[in-house]
Amino acid sequence: MTNSKVKIDPVTLAVLKGRFEQIADEMDVTLFRSAFNPIIAEAHDASHGLYDANSGDTLVQGSSGLPIFVGVMSFAVKAVIKKLEDLNQKPQEGDVWIFNDPYDGGTHLSDFRLVKPIFYDGKVFCYLASVGHWHDVGGNVPGNYNPVATECFQEGILIPPVKLYETGIFKQDIADILLANSRLPNSLYGDLNGQINALDLGENRLHSLLNEYGYSLSLHALDALKQRAETMMRTQISNLPNGKYSAEDWLDNDGISDVPLKIALDLTIDNDQMVLDFSRSSKACSGPVNISYSTTVAACYVALKHLFEDVPANAGVLAPIVFKIEKDSILSVKAPKPVGGYTETILRLIDVIFLAMAEISPLKSMACAYGTINALSLSGYRSDDSRWVMFSFFGGGHGAYYGGDGLNHGNAPISTATIPPLEILEAAYPIKFVRWALRPDSGGAGEFRGGLGAIYEIELLEKDATVSLFGERGKFPPRGISGGLAALKNTFTYQGHNGYSELPFISKGVGVKLKYGERLQLETPGGGGFGSPFKRPLDLVLSDLEKGYISVQTAINVYGVRMDNDGNIDRKKTITSRLELEKTLNEKS
Repeated sequence: MTNSKVKIDPVTLAVLKGRFEQIADEMDVTLFRSAFNPIIAEAHDASHGLYDANSGDTLVQGSSGLPIFVGVMSFAVKAVIKKLEDLNQKPQEGDVWIFNDPYDGGTHLSDFRLVKPIFYDGKVFCYLASVGHWHDVGGNVPGNYNPVATECFQEGILIPPVKLYETGIFKQDIADILLANSRLPNSLYGDLNGQINALDLGENRLHSLLNEYGYSLSLHALDALKQRAETMMRTQISNLPNGKYSAEDWLDNDGISDVPLKIALDLTIDNDQMVLDFSRSSKACSGPVNISYSTTVAACYVALKHLFEDVPANAGVLAPIVFKIEKDSILSVKAPKPVGGYTETILRLIDVIFLAMAEISPLKSMACAYGTINALSLSGYRSDDSRWVMFSFFGGGHGAYYGGDGLNHGNAPISTATIPPLEILEAAYPIKFVRWALRPDSGGAGEFRGGLGAIYEIELLEKDATVSLFGERGKFPPRGISGGLAALKNTFTYQGHNGYSELPFISKGVGVKLKYGERLQLETPGGGGFGSPFKRPLDLVLSDLEKGYISVQTAINVYGVRMDNDGNIDRKKTITSRLELEKTLNEKS
């Protein structure tokens, strides 16, 4: 609890808010610059934040890290606090905890968390936390995205909360265990030290701030920011119409059984409170698209921050939110259920929240984004017998919204990460990108068009390699809203002695073999459209046609464009055609 007698003026509060955020941002940058693996260094698959000393609640997040991590890391700090309580211990200055338990404040086994209590004048002011996606932590598939895992032991090594530092003394035996369980130990050790350095920097910056403003005033500022976020969130919810709104979407399969899995939401607005009821979602499955309760809550946090963007990013956002999640649900599993593909499921969670919000307030929501990170792994041995593992994810189109087209070739909505440049990947691994281009017609048509996905064609430059893919949206395309159309589905093909083949489970597979000079091709979905395609200004349709964003067939069949005998646009006939098509569509609806 903060001292109620402490007063803080708005200017000082704004200054402290900026200072706290700067600390988290500097921690992000420190890790990005020092990490060994491209997933952190180039893609920025990491995050840092400040967390409450007693509750573990999120206080401040870095602006460059992954939003999904910020929500989950609160549960990670809570796990450390509980571990201390179970051991009947108190935090000690110089302690650093490390773990990747996905069922206890984690996401999947690749994401390692470091949690450090920060002391000032002998008291814990807050916890600092760092999370980064390590390149390889064991398991059956290099890179750890195993689409056919049936238990977590097939996905990598699981480390519960343990002390990496105890009163400032580094425990080399813990590091040795981690190194012994990675195919890329040098990369792991480099990333670990990068996270340690980020925590050290954050601690130094916090001490400087506390020396300047004092313990009580600084703590009061954090509490005031949390209260402000809750007030703003309740106000925005209360401006929405009361009622119950439902939405559902589907995952292709779990990688084990080719059966679709439902993610369903019943969203209720009750004055200044929002209830998110996922009770109608599928039960826990055999494959690795399950997620833990903490991951579900964190994904909802990300979706709500997209919809209520003006609200400060801290625990106050979730204060007016009630969660209803069944214990045996795909959204609330316990060990040893596999969770390696959590990214695919949380993207579908965000989609159903957007779809439900579109029923409440279409102008506030957006259509579904491409909905899969397409975790692609290529691995093998070089001619000098050294091992290589290329793991990366790939972008797609974002959903359209009222007032604008979706972003072309962006990263997933759970993330502020970047897509590693092809030059970095080609320099690091024996592969060549034959093609990296926007995918025509992949964005859902609408008054506002969905963003375009991409086409990636990769050629192997070593004697052989093994390929795995963990993706989604191979069966169920990203949906549009308010009359907007769906985007194109995800497709993956690979070259062999019998030509190009598809995966048996469409979006997931392991053990694909490539030889020197053979290729694979990934075509990612676009985003869904917003509003009727016939309301899209003709000049924008023609501009899309000229840029190659849409084909002539799409212009004619979807947007109602008409051509003259010379193959040029007949504007008069086009306008008439579009009016007639829209009238027919309205009559059917």
